[in-house]
Amino acid sequence: MSTKQNEQQLEKNIETPEVEATDDTPVTVETEAVTETNSTPSTDETVESEEVATPVSESSQAETPEATITALTEQLEGLQNKLQEQAQQYDVLKNSHIRLTAEFDNYRKRTAKEKQDLETQVKCRTIGELLSVVDNFERARNSINPNNEGEAIIHKSYQGVYKNLVDSLKRLGVSPMRPEGQPFDPLYHEAMLREYTDEYPEGTVIEELMRGYMLGDQVLRHAMVKVAAEKPAESPENPETSTPEQTDSAE
Repeated sequence: MSTKQNEQQLEKNIETPEVEATDDTPVTVETEAVTETNSTPSTDETVESEEVATPVSESSQAETPEATITALTEQLEGLQNKLQEQAQQYDVLKNSHIRLTAEFDNYRKRTAKEKQDLETQVKCRTIGELLSVVDNFERARNSINPNNEGEAIIHKSYQGVYKNLVDSLKRLGVSPMRPEGQPFDPLYHEAMLREYTDEYPEGTVIEELMRGYMLGDQVLRHAMVKVAAEKPAESPENPETSTPEQTDSAE
């Protein structure tokens, strides 16, 4: 634009009268200005928002599928290692529990057996002291023959005591041996005499001299017995002198 045109424009502006503004005009202008001011973001805010959004986009671009798979694989391997360690610890604890249970079971059985053996020993020792009383009762029963009513009453009374004693021993598990006619067994019998006879095979128990007793499967007292023995063969008589014929034949 030339200088002359500029001067003409300035003159027109000077000559143009100022328009008196109504009450509504300034309000409208100010409102529009405020609206424009509020709606238009500042340059600094725009730059800051762009700067904030930029790292997020960069991080999202950095997380590729390969990196995600690698991270998940590492996590899976770590969990598998932990699971394997836990399984090994479980096996160790299980084996320890099984061993302790077996040891406790063996201890319980051993203790029960020792207790049973101790009870059997106490029974054997106690009952062994009573066997002599039983022997005396049996001797009295076999040797005494009552001749009158008074002796019969006495005989009957002590035989009742003997019967009660024998019944008590039976309830405790005591049983008498019956060795007559059985082969001699040193585990149960004690040979006191030998008798040469042809009526019984050699080694057969002929007679029980003192009764033996059993407590369950254990020998309480060995039976004293008489055992059969084979008769010795008769030796042929040897002639003291030989005849002439035998002498000649010998020569």
